[in-house]
Amino acid sequence: GGKNMKALFLQYAKCSTCVKAKKWLEANSIAYEDRPIVEHPPTVEELKQWVAKSGLPLKKFFNTSGLVYKSLNLKDKLPSMTEEEQYAVLASDGKLVKRPIVVRGDLVLVGFNEEQWKQLKD
Repeated sequence: GGKNMKALFLQYAKCSTCVKAKKWLEANSIAYEDRPIVEHPPTVEELKQWVAKSGLPLKKFFNTSGLVYKSLNLKDKLPSMTEEEQYAVLASDGKLVKRPIVVRGDLVLVGFNEEQWKQLKD
């Protein structure tokens, strides 16, 4: 499995979960490329690939507890938006994207869950 491939780690420095995830990556000697999600948000193309590989519904990629999500009233708007519109809004602001995200080959993990992240070790 791609163990010598660098993982892409998308994170927000002020997010405590991201800090935890980063410590975990380092403790487990997982090579990663650090990408600040706010300065370098995912593109629509990237998001489409990651959603497909993750096997998760698109809505799982939204940071539903974030201020931007609330201020844009997305809870009420998303259900009536097309998939294209959802991707466009998600790519428009890194703070809308749930973090951290780790991508390596076909493995895409959203949010830090130690049980799931153990897959990075094999």
